[in-house]
This record gives sequence, C-alpha cells and structure tokens, in this order.
Amino acid sequence: MMMFPELKEDYEDLHEMLIDRSQLLAESFEYIVHAESDTLHVGLFMEFKNEEATGPGVLREWFFLVTQAIFDPQNALFVACPSDRRRFYPNPASKVDPMHLDYFTFSGRVIALALMHKVQVGIVFDRVFFLQLAGMHISLEDIRDADPCLYSSCKQILQMDPEFIDSDALGLTFVREVEELGSIKVVELCPGGKGIVVNSKNREKYVNLLIQHHFVTSISDPVSRFARGFSDILNPGEQKLFFRSLELEDLDWMLYGSESAICVEDWKAHTEYSSYKETDPQISWFWEVLLSHKNIPGES
Repeated sequence: MMMFPELKEDYEDLHEMLIDRSQLLAESFEYIVHAESDTLHVGLFMEFKNEEATGPGVLREWFFLVTQAIFDPQNALFVACPSDRRRFYPNPASKVDPMHLDYFTFSGRVIALALMHKVQVGIVFDRVFFLQLAGMHISLEDIRDADPCLYSSCKQILQMDPEFIDSDALGLTFVREVEELGSIKVVELCPGGKGIVVNSKNREKYVNLLIQHHFVTSISDPVSRFARGFSDILNPGEQKLFFRSLELEDLDWMLYGSESAICVEDWKAHTEYSSYKETDPQISWFWEVLLSHKNIPGES
C-alpha cells in the first residue's frame, strides 16, 4: 500500500519549475503553494534560471537547498533543538510574519514531495513535532531534546519534597510567561490560573498544562497547516496513518539518512511486531518505502 502517488516517468507530465537561485525561497513558494495538489502528484521537473543542467540531480539539489532555507532559524519558521541542531519543531514566534501559515503549508508540501521523490533533505523532526503530526499525546520525556531547560525544571518540580513545594517557596501559579514582540505576556494555563498556587497535589497537572501550552497550544496552527500541506501530497486521508506507521527513527532515516550501512532485508527478517502483523497493509507499505529508496548506505 503506497501512500504517495506514483511519479510520472514522462517529463512532459511533470509540474515544471524555473527558479532563480537568488530568489530560491520566494519563487519556490509561488510554484508549490499555489499549485493544485493534483498537479504536484505527478512529480516535479526542476531547472535553475540561466543554467543548462536538468534531471534528477538538479531536483535533488533544489530539494536540499529549499529545505535548508525553510528550516533556517533566521527565517523564524522553525526552531532547532539545542542538543541536536538537525532537529526542528515549529517556532511559536513565527506568527510575527503575516504569511507564516502559508509558509507552513508550503513546508508540508515540500517535505512530502521530497519523500515522494525519495530525496533526503538533511533535516529531521523533533519528537514533539513528529508526535503532533501523528495525532499523539506529548509527555514530559518527549520534550527533553526540544527544551532541555524546561524539561529539567519540570523534573525538579515533580521530584521536590512535598513540604517544600507546599510552603510556596517557588511562588508558582498556573501561568506561563510568553515573549511577544519584545515584551512579556502572562498567559493562564487554565481558567483562573493566576489564582491557583502550585502545590504537591496539583504539580503534575501544572507540568502537563505547561507542556501542552508550550508545545501544543502555542504551535497548533503551524502544525495544522504543515499537516494540511503534507496531506495535499499523500493519498487522501492518510497523513496521521503515515506518521503512526513509523517510529521517529524511521522518519529520521528517510529524511536524513544514516552514516552506517543498512541491510533492509536483514532488518525485516529480525523485526518483531507489536499490535501489528507482518501482513498488515501499514507494515507492507513501510517495507516497500524502505526498499524503494535508492540512497540506502551500503545498498546498491
């Protein structure tokens, strides 16, 4: 079961793009985000202005360059994880750009098209982003890489002596401070949050609400628009199924690759399935995707 449409082999059927390198991001945005999704399903044909080169190599270069531009922290769409600068999740501050949601739709389409063309683009998703695209809950352990400081603070709150935290020595209430346009805004984590003091009985709820606001509520619109763009390229209704069919490490390999050799047949032979059978459509699709990639290190 292939979730992505099959690429056309005839160049005349492909969605053609002629891009000026000096306007890479802006012109790529116009070609991709304004195209009908059906026209993208056939695949892309890419040329750079005033350059003679064409073919798969040029398309791979474009995918890599435009992805690096999309995920460049200077463009404020995505945030790199402090512990692994290859990993990204949507930037809560991206809304300062009035076109940011359109760019998230564009980003989702580009990543899905790269997967459809089996091109590795040199970035990977942070776990919090991956889980949201899969429609799954985010826990404290999931934010370890995205925000080590917040993770450490939350762990300390949960592990503190009950008497100490009940003394209100921390001075915490159910609010979060958010920086917007250079100023600090206080946001309640729940109705009446300013008046609810964090204590030993409600600290777990406080931590959960803090995580949900920081990594879900504050980026829900960008995640939704990225998912919409990604879904535009998939066969209808299969975006969450796609991400739920994978582990984060699987998607890492599809987007970034690995320096170590991989034998997919050996991997398949030694895989144990939990909640799935080897004959399930999702499992068959997963192995088809891996075997179809041409850039597997160690594979011919």
